[in-house]
Amino acid sequence: MKVSETNLKGVVLIDLESFEDHRGEYLSIHDVSKYKDFGIDLSFLQDSVIFSKKNVLRGIHGDEKTWKLISCLKGEIYQVVINCDKTSDNFGKWTSFYLSDKKRQQILIPPKHGNAFLILSDDAIYNYKQSTNYEPQHQFSYRWDDPLFSIKWPVTNPILSKRDSETKFISHLK
Repeated sequence: MKVSETNLKGVVLIDLESFEDHRGEYLSIHDVSKYKDFGIDLSFLQDSVIFSKKNVLRGIHGDEKTWKLISCLKGEIYQVVINCDKTSDNFGKWTSFYLSDKKRQQILIPPKHGNAFLILSDDAIYNYKQSTNYEPQHQFSYRWDDPLFSIKWPVTNPILSKRDSETKFISHLK
């Protein structure tokens, strides 16, 4: 396992190790002792799996207290993480990653950061562990195409949920 800081403070990229032979592949996606060796000492309370099809975009969502450990188990996704801490000098800064079932990477997302992703392959399976239980009523939401963030998405007309399509631009929230 290799752990790397990213250009967005607090967001960590984790390269996992897998074992392959004639039977297939073995991959451990959560090992408390290995994470602790790298200073990641978190308890995760809930695992969630999302099955989506091409051009589905989910997010930008997050909350004040939840850590997320995300990975792509099948297919390919474009993952975006945004600093959504309004008290931070880095509010609105974002970073992106291409995750796939071939790369075997994880992203650790801290609280007060927005999580969003776009499905690039025909279908994908997205896995995330959370340090708190999922409570959408306590989450913040930002528009995927808000000009304040200027995120460079590789799609112009994604498939959105009602929640994501009805989210207002930040300028309308002031």
